[in-house]
Order: sequence, then structure tokens, then C-alpha cells
Amino acid sequence: MLIRIVTAVGFALGAGSALHAQGLARGAQDGAERGGNIAGPLGAAVGSAIGGAVGTANEILGIDRRERFRIYARGERRPSFAHAGPIGVGTVLPVNGVVYYDVPPEFALKGLNYTIVNDHPVLVDPATRRIVEVID
Repeated sequence: MLIRIVTAVGFALGAGSALHAQGLARGAQDGAERGGNIAGPLGAAVGSAIGGAVGTANEILGIDRRERFRIYARGERRPSFAHAGPIGVGTVLPVNGVVYYDVPPEFALKGLNYTIVNDHPVLVDPATRRIVEVID
């Protein structure tokens, strides 16, 4: 029984750490707090994994604005930056060669810019040049 608990905690902590590394810590932290309040340390570990997984479904734009933003960005016909390799959340774009654009106020994304990378609109944190959402 103890081995199962230790294995479950180890798995949950590992999953929670992986999700944190991908920038999804908010859901994991909320899940850990709720799980800890209900079931102590084991509940915190399991809640972290579950909360982080649920957090992956909550994009920055959300479902309702995602399609509108994709249409807007494609309609602007901005040039695409060719990035070698795959792009995804967490990818840091190079200092030179990428042009960043302001996000229109109607999308309520203060502090973010967008650009087009490999023909995909992406939201970027301008301070770090890190992609925070890829708009497919």
C-alpha cells in the first residue's frame, strides 16, 4: 500500500513538474492547493497533476476569441518569419528578424504582441520573446 502511495505521489509530482515547465503552473498550483485542503499531501500531489492538465485547456484567448483572432491576424497579411524546427508554447524567438505587432484592444491581451511564425499567428511575451500561444 505504501509503495502505491509513494508511486502515485512520485508520478503526480513528475507530471506536475513537467506541466510547470511548459508554463501551465497556474492550474497545477490551484489543484495542489485544493487537493491539499481536502486530502493533505497526497491530495496536493494528485490535485497538482489534475489541475495542471485542466489548465492546458484554458488558452489565453479562450475558445470564443481564438477564431476571431486567427481571422484578424490572417487578414492583416503580415509576413511570416521562417523558424527552423517546430514552434510551440515556450519557444523563444530570436532577437533579430522577427517583427512584432500590437494586439488590438478588443482582444484584451495587454502586455502581449503577436507575430506570424511558419505561417501561424502566435502570441508572444515581448519581454522574453517567448511564444505563449499558437493560433492554429
